[in-house]
Amino acid sequence: MLYPILLLLVGFVILIKGADFLVNGASSAAKKNGISNLAIGLTVVAFGTSMPELVVSLLSALEGKNDASFGNVIGSNNFNLLFILGIAGAIYPLVVQRNTVKYEVPLSLVAAFVLFILVNDGLLFGSTGFEAPYGGSLSRWDAAILLLFFAGFLVYIYRTMRTTADLEEGDPIKLYSTPISMLMILAGLAMLIYGGKLVVDNAIEIAHHYGLSEKLIGLTILAAGTSLPELATSCVAAYRKNTDIAIGNVVGSNIFNIFFILGLTAFVHPIPYNPAMNFDLQVLMASTVLLMIFMFTLNTRKLDRWEALLMLGAYFAYTAYLVAID
Repeated sequence: MLYPILLLLVGFVILIKGADFLVNGASSAAKKNGISNLAIGLTVVAFGTSMPELVVSLLSALEGKNDASFGNVIGSNNFNLLFILGIAGAIYPLVVQRNTVKYEVPLSLVAAFVLFILVNDGLLFGSTGFEAPYGGSLSRWDAAILLLFFAGFLVYIYRTMRTTADLEEGDPIKLYSTPISMLMILAGLAMLIYGGKLVVDNAIEIAHHYGLSEKLIGLTILAAGTSLPELATSCVAAYRKNTDIAIGNVVGSNIFNIFFILGLTAFVHPIPYNPAMNFDLQVLMASTVLLMIFMFTLNTRKLDRWEALLMLGAYFAYTAYLVAID
């Protein structure tokens, strides 16, 4: 069983380095064509850091591993919110802009709620056509709804960023020649596909060997592994006291994961849904509400260390519960 574990770790490394190659190559090509750092950040970088989740969820769905597909996204969002913000807030208290508290955190709650309604519409409003244990699905119509929400989110982000300080705009982008940029993009895509397949196949093999469910693997191992870019970004940002980036990265990623990744995955291949994951979606909604409460108590728009540690403790308790009931 050591071999599949090693392959799983190798898959995660290839997956994350593939996203890195894709982001750097595409950013260089975009910059050389006169696209601003802001636009690149909102598109290439945002898409690139979420590519691990997208590839793993899409491959899982195409291979019929539906619990792993949903578990990866829902688990990643819980990991982002409770673990990453817990770690980042413990490093340095997170103070955020008013828009994040007023619009973006509530929107991440809306995303979870919309997903909950869409995957449970069969149970709530009638029969589903899927046999047990699947009580519903994320159909192409549902996917279209999620993608429409995502389009609205991009418009909101674009308008918000246009009103902030002169837009130009973050870290300089390293430029490569056009052939090198194209090679990096192609290599990144190939690494994402190959690394994603290694991750999915070996995670499921490990699950079967130890008698673990695909749901548990998706909610824990796949979720944590594909969230490594967000973990690194938020922790470094917190250490450098760039607290807007630390929390904005997590909240934005959670919205992105539900509206875009599940939307695109289900549009390509509709996914049957296991109602057992309703608990995990409810944890996500409750955790988001908890974050909103923390942002409005004591120090407004600030996640204090004790609040961050409480969120971190909640993640460990949640994970322990998942393992206990599996």
